[in-house]
Amino acid sequence: MTEYYYSQNPSASHHEQEWTFDLLGNRFYFTTDNGVFSKNTVDFGSRTLLAAINQLDLTNVKKILDVGCGYGPLGLALAKKFPENQVDLIDINQRALELAKKNAALNQLTNVKIWFSDVYQQISDSDYDLIISNPPIRAGKKVVKKIITEAREHLNPNGKLIIVIQKKQGAPSAKKQLEAVYGRTQVLLRQKGYYVLLATR
Repeated sequence: MTEYYYSQNPSASHHEQEWTFDLLGNRFYFTTDNGVFSKNTVDFGSRTLLAAINQLDLTNVKKILDVGCGYGPLGLALAKKFPENQVDLIDINQRALELAKKNAALNQLTNVKIWFSDVYQQISDSDYDLIISNPPIRAGKKVVKKIITEAREHLNPNGKLIIVIQKKQGAPSAKKQLEAVYGRTQVLLRQKGYYVLLATR
């Protein structure tokens, strides 16, 4: 069976590596491994999403959820940028979650919680101000649609969902789904075929 980074327990042999990367003006130390998404560098989609978020006024944002966090670059970047905020990170990939916990400790972040969840299955909170996702496109359209549509149940009134997706991997249809669920949807940023889409509950 071919395994991808969205497998729950990747069986790829371990090969941990450590490297640094600057996100939102802060230097990060990351440990990554085989069996996780973009193990050699922070992928361009995640960087584009963070660049778009950096342009927003997030004064009223206090609680953030990173869906499909991988080894943690998005959620941890926001946790460091907004130390007063609570940032929750979830993923289905157990190996990625262990790395995200390790990376939170490496970067001395205490305002994060990291746990296993199959999309929103293990999420009981409905008071997030912001949900972000660089969705696992290879997991299929069904999963991406779930991330988009079910976010609504976990957002505060006026809470925002921000996702990044490539045009060739379905950005136009994702935008339509967002519009169907939330109404008006903004394209926050467009870069090298990546679209960062924002919808407000």
